[in-house]
Formats: sequence, structure tokens, C-alpha cells
Amino acid sequence: MYAIKRKNNPPMNKLISKKIKKLELTLIKMDKVLIAFSAGVDSTFLLKLAVDLLGKNALAVTACSVTYPKKELEQAKTIAKNLGARLKIIHTSELKTPKFLQNCPKRCYYCKKELFKRLTQIAEKEKIKYILDGSNLDDRLDFRPGNIAKQEFKVRSPLAESGFTKKEIRNLSKVFGLNTWNKPSLACLASRVPYGKRISPRVLRRIEKGEQYLCNLGFDQVRLRDYGNLARIEVEKSKIKQLIHPRLRYKVIDRLKNLGYNYVTVDLDGYRTGSMNLSKIY
Repeated sequence: MYAIKRKNNPPMNKLISKKIKKLELTLIKMDKVLIAFSAGVDSTFLLKLAVDLLGKNALAVTACSVTYPKKELEQAKTIAKNLGARLKIIHTSELKTPKFLQNCPKRCYYCKKELFKRLTQIAEKEKIKYILDGSNLDDRLDFRPGNIAKQEFKVRSPLAESGFTKKEIRNLSKVFGLNTWNKPSLACLASRVPYGKRISPRVLRRIEKGEQYLCNLGFDQVRLRDYGNLARIEVEKSKIKQLIHPRLRYKVIDRLKNLGYNYVTVDLDGYRTGSMNLSKIY
């Protein structure tokens, strides 16, 4: 019988306790799992429970690519080490896929297909039957073509299957002592580029540098939407006033113009997930 390594078993309401029990039973029945580990809130929470229950039978795999900020890879290494998890790092090649570079609305499908293909190969080699990702119940509300690839490769999402919302995962992460509990949401850097505009390593690196600069100024949840010569910045509504204050505004303008943008704008609607999906091309 697997032993759950949890300090003091914190009190929870019946609904949350029921969801956790369902998740734990699901993982125990799987016995050996491979987790697509991004070091985000959801996949960290899932990995935590999987390691507690399955020990070395839980393998985390993190994909390294120009489509994700370099700092995320270092965080993945640190988190996996702190959790005592086995971690394997792979380099994915979505930028070699013409349809991904063309940036059609199904772009995410081609990226996930490349990822899950690689994960399937690793799972077969490790004799692991189940490949998992950290999707939660709220993810159903967004436009996610990558879910088609999940179905094709039979990838499971136990957090969603157990009924966990993002808010619940954050709250439980805090209870379990995971420092990712308040980590800002992250998405592939390619999601900052409007559909139909070709993706290139140069564009992705420029976005990464711009967002990192804004993070260094104190904006945790930030998106830099790239329209070629124009940059559209999204930060939380409560921080828009801080961003446009002369003390920071001119610094941001100078930095982004040095990165190649001729025009720098601030989205008055503030940060929200999937804002680029408003311009889907069908």
C-alpha cells in the first residue's frame, strides 16, 4: 500500500477531500506515470501527489524549446529536486513543423503533437502505460486545439477528471507548502503572436526578453503581444496605473524600442488568458 507523505494532514471541506481521494485513487491504480511537467501551478501540484503516492514510479518530463522562457527550465529542475522527483529533460522540435511556423489557429495542436509523440516514446521505453498532463477543469473554457493531440495520444488529465479548478489547486498548493501556489499563469511564447503571423526564433526571443524586463520591474502577470512593429502589453488591471507612470513608462518604451518595436501600447482591458483567440482566423 502506498504511503502518502503529507505533514499533519490539513483540514479540508468534504468536497475538496472527495476530489483529493478520487485523484489519489486514480494515481494509485495507474501505478506508473509519466507527467508532462512545465513547473507551473497545476503540473507541480500533480507531480507532488504522484511522487508522494508512487515515488520513483512517477517520472517528470520537461520539454526545452525556444517557445518557453529559459527560466522555466531552471525552475523545473529546482522543483523536481525539492520534491524528490525523477526528471528527464527533452528538446522538442516544433519549430521544424511548417504548420506550426505558419501560426494557424490549430498551432497548439502541432506543438502538442510533437510533445506527446516524444513523451509516448519515452513512456514505451520506461514501460509506463499512462501519460499525464496538468490540465484542470477551468481549461475546458478556453480555445485549446492541443486537446485533439491529447486524445490522439491518449494523454490523461487527472486533475480535470477529479474536478479540480485552478483556484482549488492554488489553495491546496499553498496548504501543501508548494511555492508555486501563487505563480503567475504561463503559456507558450508563441501564444503572444497573432494567428496568421509567421513564428520565428527571433520573434520568440524578443518577446521573452521584453516580458522578462517587465517582470524585473515588478509585473508578475504579464503578456507582451507581438504585432511586428507594435507591442501590446497586458498586465493586471490593478497595475496599469503603475506601468504608465512616467517613472516606468519611459524606461519601458526605451527598452522595447531597443528590441525592435516602433510602437508600444498598453491594453486597458488588462491581462486575461486567451486574448489572442479573439482574432482567430478560420
